[in-house]
This record gives sequence, C-alpha cells and structure tokens, in this order.
Amino acid sequence: MSVIVDIAKEQIKNAVIQAAENAMEKGELEKAYLTDFTIEVPANRDHGDYAVNCAMVWARAFHKAPRMIAEAIIGNANFDGSYIKSAEIAGPGFINFFLKEDYYSDIVKDVIEKKGDYGKSDYGRGKRVLVEFVSANPTGPMHIGNARGGALGDCLASVLEAAGYYTEREFYINDAGNQINKFGLSLDLRYLQLYKEGIEMPEDSYHGEDIINHAKAFADVHGDSFVEKSEEERRKALVEFALPKNIEGLERDLGKYRITYDTWFKESTLHKNGETARIIELLKQSGHTYETEGALWFKATDFGCDKDFVLVRANGVPTYVVPDIAYHYNKLVTRGFDKAIDVLGADHHGYVPRLKGALTALGVDADKLDVVLMQMVRLVRDGEVIKASKRSGKAITLVTLLDEVPIDAARFFFNLREPNSHFDFDLDLAVNESNSNPVYYVQYAYARICSIIRNLEAEGITLRKCNAEELNMLTSPEEKELILHIAGLTGEIIASAKAYDPAKITHYVEELATKFHKFYSACRVKGEDEALMMARLNLCSATATVIKNVLDLLKIEAPEKM
Repeated sequence: MSVIVDIAKEQIKNAVIQAAENAMEKGELEKAYLTDFTIEVPANRDHGDYAVNCAMVWARAFHKAPRMIAEAIIGNANFDGSYIKSAEIAGPGFINFFLKEDYYSDIVKDVIEKKGDYGKSDYGRGKRVLVEFVSANPTGPMHIGNARGGALGDCLASVLEAAGYYTEREFYINDAGNQINKFGLSLDLRYLQLYKEGIEMPEDSYHGEDIINHAKAFADVHGDSFVEKSEEERRKALVEFALPKNIEGLERDLGKYRITYDTWFKESTLHKNGETARIIELLKQSGHTYETEGALWFKATDFGCDKDFVLVRANGVPTYVVPDIAYHYNKLVTRGFDKAIDVLGADHHGYVPRLKGALTALGVDADKLDVVLMQMVRLVRDGEVIKASKRSGKAITLVTLLDEVPIDAARFFFNLREPNSHFDFDLDLAVNESNSNPVYYVQYAYARICSIIRNLEAEGITLRKCNAEELNMLTSPEEKELILHIAGLTGEIIASAKAYDPAKITHYVEELATKFHKFYSACRVKGEDEALMMARLNLCSATATVIKNVLDLLKIEAPEKM
C-alpha cells in the first residue's frame, strides 16, 4: 500500500484502541485485554473507506452485544489530527470509517513525489534471494515452456526486488550427465553420416536441425580427421565444439527476451571442485543411507517421501539427483542465500520432496528452498491447438515465437495466469492491436495520458504540482476509485512476492487501465476551471507513473505514442 494507506490504517487502529481504553476508564466497558482486530475495505464503498470488526472480536471480553461495544467506542473516539472524517455503526456492530479528502490528495502527492520508486518497499528487509529459472537443457534450443519460465522467473525476480529483497538471477547449465552423453552420441552419428553410409539415428537421440548444423560446422573445421579416431575422443571433441555455441545461443536468445542473468552456473564445476563427492560423504555420515547390491541408497522415506532413491549406482556413478543436491547445498550453505527459489515444470512435482529430504539430512533448513511449479503452455491459432514434436525437431522454440509475437506481448501473456495453471497462448490475440489485447490495452492507457499532457502543452497549458486544496477537488466516485487503486500498488507487489505470482501485477495494471478509462470518460480534464483541470491532470500523471512502474517491473515498454 501507499505509505498514506498505512498511516490511515494505523490512525484507525489507534483511534479504536484509545476509544476502548477511554470507555473502560469511564466504566462504560469492563476492563479487558484488547485482542487484534481486522481493518478492511468494505465490498460496497458507500459503507465507508474502511470497516472494523473490533466490536465482534471483543464481545466475549466485554460481555456485551457488539453493537453496544461499537456505540461505546464511537462515543469515546477522537479523530483530531487524523485522516478520519467520521465513523458510523453498521449491521451487528461493524464500525465504518469515512476519510477526509486529504487522504486521497496525499496519495496522489505521494506518487508524484516518489515517481519511479513508488510501489517499492522494504518488506523483504534485504534478505538474499536466488531465483533460478529456465535452466534449459544446453543440448538444444529453448522450447515454449522455457518461454513461460523465462518471463515468470524474470518478472518474479523484479517483483522480489521491488518488495525489498536482494535478488540474483541464475541459470544452471546441465553440462554433465546423461543428456551430454546423448548430445555427444547424436553429434557423433550426424558427423559420421557425412562420410559414411548406413549410419542410423536411434529413436531416443536428438533429431533436431541444430545437431545436423553443428556436425556440418565441425566438419567444415576438421574435415574427416576425426572419422577414424576413437569414439570417446571424437565425441569429446564434438561436445567441446558444439556445447559452448549452444550456451552462447541460450544467452543471446534470452537477452533478446530481455533476460540477463547474474550467474551462469555450470554443473561440471560441482564435479571438478569435489562438491558432488563431498555431498555423498556427508549423506553417508548423516546416517540416512544404506547399501543394497552395491548401490548407495538415500532413506527418503525418513523424510516423508513415498520411497527411497539411489544416490550412487553399483557401477560407482552418481545419479542425476546428487549434483542437484550439491547445487542447492551450494546455494544455501556455500553461498549463503537466505532463500533459493526454483522455477520448474510441473513434472518435477515428485522431485521436490526428494531434494528437500536430502537437504534436511544435510542439516539445511529445507524451508529455505521454495519451488514454483509451472504448468504446461499450449499455443493456439485460429482456435486450434498447434501440435509439434520436440523429438522431430519441429517444436516451436523461444526464438520462433519471438519472431512472430512482440516481446512485450510474450512477457505479459506468460504472466497472465498463476504459474500452477495451464495456459493457452493465443497467437492471434498477442499480435492484435486492439483493446482486446491486454498488453495493448495497458500500453494504450499510458500513451493516452502522455497524449493528454502533450496536447495541453501544445496549447500552453503545462503540468504543475497542485497544492492540497486543489487536489481535494478530486471527489467524484471515478476519481476516488482510481486513486484508491493507485494506492494499492505496494500491497500488490508484496502480495505477488509472497505468493511468487507476478500475475497479480498484470491483473493489477489491467484493472488500473480500466479505472483510468472509466475516469477519463466521466471527468473532463480540459475545459474545467484551472484548479480542477490541473488536479485532474495531476491524477493522470500519477496514473501514468504507476502504469510505467508496473511495466518496468515486467520489462515491457511504456510507449508515449501509439
């Protein structure tokens, strides 16, 4: 909330408590301990700006009907020096508070004064948070799920920053393990196909066009010099040639998507510096492992999992989960982040308890790891779902999506739904330049305000700051509704940070655009007396500031002309 909202609510709370204490001193209420109560916005604004349920909460303590308690509180209340204009009893004992015009005008002034900082808070108190997202397999291009994860993770990190957390973004590169072995196999066979006949690609190998291109590029450099070398040497050379190019491509494509990471963390470093081996030893020492038929197992059932799992195979090779455990140990212990947030696909549902169980066994507070599980995305065109096969190499990638859909639309659309909901991405709507397109609708509201200010300036009318008396003229229902929505930005950012859900922010700014258009239709800016015109122009400017602040959080452009 705006700091003005916080002040007003604190004033209401203090006024109620002081009134109750006054009533107890006078003997109108029994002496009692005053428990907490709720201050909330009524569903119907005609019932006041805020409603308080203290009389119902204190009924048992005071041994009185709530309405009698409410009457005693109002009869002993003093609102001097506050935003409170009046209070009245409603229903069984609710107390409705009505605020002065200064409350609304101070909100507008607060936005104008803070500008780009409006909406930010110290809620997170500088706690260090690491957000890991996308972390796509480096053996091939990013798919549509990565596009959603990228927009979600990046916007979540921005929201956390605005809420007062120290936030870093990280990409985890899986440059070791089975997928790299399969990558090497696929490159090897495509390379050999250039020089030999009868080389077949296994069903479970990578069939994408990128593999073919890498093999051809390798051949352009080395010719057939690796054909007769050992399989191990040839595959190692092919991987070392192709993998850095893929990683560079990931960084380039994500940069185009307006995503920049603080760290690109390689899995291979965990093996090279011995952290993976150390984790195995620490888990052994924890007393939660056992050996069966030469394999080392973790007692995951000790930590609420449905079954135990293998840490090290009988051949001495660790399973994929071991470097994952080591990686998260590195995040929370070695690097000391207060919170690690992973944005993962919904298929990782069963994986999370395993990881948390292992961290607990290592003496790490597993609550420091939060996982955002993201549901699948379907691409829709002309009302029909677009089907594609990743294995055949015909999947729609992040790059091909951004070739078709504006980046602003992609980032906004992927944050229209909470992460755990399935999402149909409407390609036709994303490119539609009309109010039916939510990102266009929001951007148009901003551009419209810029146009209003620009056109008035062309007529010699320059925006200036208003005094309190002028801003107190903003009394229409549409003006108050718009101001109250503006006041809620900080609260929405905090709520979004707590829920790990940037969709709250997109919904907020959509509603803000709607309330602005409603205000502009009902309240003339030009043509009123100078004081009222300038007050409304200040409200327009404050609205524009809030829209831009939200779009900046989402890394979406705020165009001044459309």
